[in-house]
Amino acid sequence: MENNNFIPSQFIDPLCVSAPVISSADICQLSTEFNAWLQSIFIEEDMLNLVRARATFVDAVLEKLWVQHQLDEYQVSLIAVGGYGRGELHPHSDVDILLLTQKRVEKDLEEKIGAFITQLWDVKLDIGHSVRDIQECLKQAFSDVTIATNLMEMRLICGNQTLAEQLQPLLQEDVFWTSKKFFLAKVEEQEHRHNQYHGASYTLEPNLKANPGGLRDIQTIAWVAKRHFMATSLYELVEHGYLTANEYTELVECQDYLWRMRFALHHVAGRSENRLLFDYQADVAKMMGFGDAGKAVVERMMKRFFRIIGRVAELNKMLLQHFEDEILSDDKPNQVIEINKDFYVVDGLIKVTSPRLFMRPVKIMELFLIIAQHSEIKGLHSETLRLLRNIRRRLVGRLNDYAENRRTFIEIIKHPRGLGLAFSLMHRHSILASYLPEWRSIVGQMQFDLFHAYSVDEHSYRLIKNLYRFSQPEHDHEFPLCSKIVQRIRKPEVLYLAGIFHDIAKGRGGDHAELGAVDALNFAKAHNINDHDGRMISWLVKEHLTMSVTAQRKDISDEQVIKDFAEVVRDEAHLDYLYCLTVADMRATNESLWNSWKANLLQELYTATKRAFRHGLEKPVDLRAKIRENQDEALQMLSELGISEEVIEPLWQEFKADYFLRYSPAQITWHTKHILNHDRDNPLVLVSPKPYRGGTEVFVFTAERNNIFANTVSILGNRKLSIHDAKIITSKTGFTLNTFVVLDHHSKPISDEFRMQEIATSLTSRLNQETLATIEVQPVSKRLKTFNLKTQVSFIQSDIKNTTMLEIITTDRPGLLASFAQVFSDLKLRIHTAKITTFGERAEDIFTISNAENKALTDTEKEILNERLCGDIV
Repeated sequence: MENNNFIPSQFIDPLCVSAPVISSADICQLSTEFNAWLQSIFIEEDMLNLVRARATFVDAVLEKLWVQHQLDEYQVSLIAVGGYGRGELHPHSDVDILLLTQKRVEKDLEEKIGAFITQLWDVKLDIGHSVRDIQECLKQAFSDVTIATNLMEMRLICGNQTLAEQLQPLLQEDVFWTSKKFFLAKVEEQEHRHNQYHGASYTLEPNLKANPGGLRDIQTIAWVAKRHFMATSLYELVEHGYLTANEYTELVECQDYLWRMRFALHHVAGRSENRLLFDYQADVAKMMGFGDAGKAVVERMMKRFFRIIGRVAELNKMLLQHFEDEILSDDKPNQVIEINKDFYVVDGLIKVTSPRLFMRPVKIMELFLIIAQHSEIKGLHSETLRLLRNIRRRLVGRLNDYAENRRTFIEIIKHPRGLGLAFSLMHRHSILASYLPEWRSIVGQMQFDLFHAYSVDEHSYRLIKNLYRFSQPEHDHEFPLCSKIVQRIRKPEVLYLAGIFHDIAKGRGGDHAELGAVDALNFAKAHNINDHDGRMISWLVKEHLTMSVTAQRKDISDEQVIKDFAEVVRDEAHLDYLYCLTVADMRATNESLWNSWKANLLQELYTATKRAFRHGLEKPVDLRAKIRENQDEALQMLSELGISEEVIEPLWQEFKADYFLRYSPAQITWHTKHILNHDRDNPLVLVSPKPYRGGTEVFVFTAERNNIFANTVSILGNRKLSIHDAKIITSKTGFTLNTFVVLDHHSKPISDEFRMQEIATSLTSRLNQETLATIEVQPVSKRLKTFNLKTQVSFIQSDIKNTTMLEIITTDRPGLLASFAQVFSDLKLRIHTAKITTFGERAEDIFTISNAENKALTDTEKEILNERLCGDIV
């Protein structure tokens, strides 16, 4: 491969065949210096030159060592295959080679090949090699499309030219891989790869090669073209009429950007790495010239990346469909359905009757309404997609400038299938962004954290699809309550529009919920949505976080919390909408962080609030009546177990009224039954056999002593359990009744009875000791350090007399809660409640505490606690 004029002679001259013998150490040093040179010219140099320069350098190393190992004296060909065969190598890319031999390999040649490969490893090349004769190559490639693809890109580096010339034409014969067979195999391979990423390009730690819209999608186009047309470059697709000159330029620009990111990623990672992990993003952004201001520069880089892969995905889809029409055209007759004078359907794909149709922008929106109206339509024809892409660039104004388009858009949203394929295509092909300028601003907008798994537009799209699933009876089993609500409400379009606008103001600065609420109201007015519905949409956008915050960060067994929330929500109609929006939102944020605990909290808050509405909010909760109600129900359950009221009464006299308010009758029954039969000289530890709020309840009843909370959370943490809720109540007689709700490391309740018993036994043993268990706070992982979250401590006015509410926000890690407990223990602070919430890398925990005298903390005590927490939790 000729590129030597570009590379300084200091790197090539020592590798010339005629130069003196060179050692592995010298080659390693030369390679290090060469990579440093590539990095120094990275910003200003064309990417094609960089990847070819790397391949040329590796060619020179291989050819030099080939001669040093005297392999030039044998009938063997050294052939580059795969990406190396194309002459494209990034700093740490795999170097795939084929040693093509005669039918029989003599022992001395075998030994020389072994020594050659060993030295390639010694000089730190990531070698992937095979040693085969021509027949073995054909046999292997015939049964494996990956091997066939690698061989199609073969390039002779050095050695016997005749052998290579014999293999090359055989790879182009139809008996090897027909164009049709190869096309179908590569399409299947791509579909399988996309499915591994759930079809989503917009994950926040993408694989630059394998992600939908990544480099592999561009290579798939090139491979199919190479097999079908024997094309040696993507530009030949222009000559064959498959790409326009502008589309070719766009594809090359996209490839250049992805190459540049991958090149920088290899330098930053110091190895062959295609996953753009959070650890590397800031350094890659800096190397690519986005600046070094941290989070903001990463978000700018990623926004451009997401837009690039969206364009690649479009071009890939369009071109593969072109190939399908060409390659598979003889397989089946076309099925044509006429829709109207402007549109018709061919084999399930919608086409237009005139290439000038979309010059009338109202026809763009009409296209998607027709897709919603006709279930037989399965997608856009490649010609339709090309016309949409072209007109999208030429639009002078916005699609929503046209009154007819505004009517059509609302008609799509209201149609029973409108949020299905039609909406997906509008999102995927940037028609939604062309219609709503506010949506365009969130396309590719990422949030640099571990909580949000997708870019803002992809998250919003997934939220809307979740809402749409609630409307489909075949999905009733997934979220029965949400499905029941959405299928009964009269105007689900109100919910869908709230979903579109809920995060639409992110990235602008300010409160995105407040700003989005204004946008939603303006949209409603412009689209002639009545005032009531417009206000409902705007209210949902403004309050879309309220329910999740209330459920996760407040004690929803507290009637006052329910009353306060209900006053914000106002009525059952608002509650229905907000509940469904909240579930869809939390599910679309990060599927891996959704669990039964969160699902149950939301449903319990929904049920409690609905009950409050039906009892009438104007009637304050009678706490004494509530206590009597809980006691009466518990007494009934206990009597059914054969336990008399005379036996129960002395025990309940020990408990403060707060106990009967904060626990349900079933929990009171469970506790009472076991406490009555328990020897109080030892702690009582109960693990609930059935899930409570989607988690496992661990109940501790023991005499008050130091370090009970700290020892409990330490033991639970050591058992790989995450604590999500804690209630601490003290009896009149000096006993504590503590409840912890835990999930296992799979975010599920504990189901193994043996494990339940082991937890109870280890806790009982530990709680018999007053000394504090050893608490080992794990260091923050390298991945979490990327986010550089400084510990924040806030003191909030507590509604509970003589207590202080404390909020701690810091980086989550194993043992964190136990370390808080140790600080509280050292300062002799008492814990009354704990709400443990994790948002990706952020731990946001709220405690209700008091000092040793059972009073709210003084200013001095707050200052000391703040210093300890910020000093210890680093």
